[in-house]
Amino acid sequence: MSDFHYPLSTKFMQIKTQMEALIEEMLKGQILLNEAITEFEKLYIQKALQINNEHFSNTANALGIHRNTLSKRVAGYQSASKTPKRLLQKRSRKTA
Repeated sequence: MSDFHYPLSTKFMQIKTQMEALIEEMLKGQILLNEAITEFEKLYIQKALQINNEHFSNTANALGIHRNTLSKRVAGYQSASKTPKRLLQKRSRKTA
């Protein structure tokens, strides 16, 4: 096998540069890795659903995951956003 490496596209390099700048800002803002990964995944899936007109099978294909996995993750995001305010208040008191 040869050690040939495919050159990275210009577009990929631009995105990488933007991501590095964003990561630096996130680190300065003390955003934890788990928070960053969770938010990135959520936004990535939301955008993929939007591009695919909310069609789960097409979106799952585009993301390279199973449709059931996509459904479970979306359901998890929806249930997390419907957390009652009283529970959020209790959580914040515990951390304070």
